[in-house]
Amino acid sequence: MSTWRVRHEGSPHAVEVASAQRVLEGIRDGDWEATDEVRGPTDAGWSAIEDHPLFAETMAEMEQPSNEPPDETRLDMNPLIDVALVLLIFFILTATYATLRRAIELPPEPDKEGKTANKTIKMEDIKDRAFKVTVRVEEGGKPVIRIDGKTVSVDDLDREFQEHVKATGRKEMYADVAPDVPWGVEARLYDAAKGADIHQIYWPKGR
Repeated sequence: MSTWRVRHEGSPHAVEVASAQRVLEGIRDGDWEATDEVRGPTDAGWSAIEDHPLFAETMAEMEQPSNEPPDETRLDMNPLIDVALVLLIFFILTATYATLRRAIELPPEPDKEGKTANKTIKMEDIKDRAFKVTVRVEEGGKPVIRIDGKTVSVDDLDREFQEHVKATGRKEMYADVAPDVPWGVEARLYDAAKGADIHQIYWPKGR
């Protein structure tokens, strides 16, 4: 009888294998583990595959740790996360600074008499280089803004200022704002003017 017999550790049931080569193939294919038992045609009894003289060397080679280099295709996300956090902090600080700078550069709020101590000048003196903006509170309590007589809405101030500056080439503004105009509307007016690169704002006397 030249067949080999293999069984799982502790199992009473054995499988007949045609040759030792087939046993080796089963080991490489994962059919058998090192602790499973084998018995050859000339063996007196059962022994673990890893202890059998014919298979011990093969099992030792299979159990050796792999010397293959680690998979370099794996992407380390930690540096990417660090960069994203730095950029996020940068944009937050930049936006905060820009908001504070706009607020600081706005004219002071009117006093109890509705007046502020700002630079004053007559429109006639600057009509060749400046355009006039008037803001009045009309019926219904709604502020009305006019740029050189053209009525514009608060939401369109940025676009209207930019188009007017581009069309006229004037980057100075004469702001005639009524005392009863809400401060938020006036601040929005100055903010839009700054965005249109208007570098000088004048106010009528008494403002």
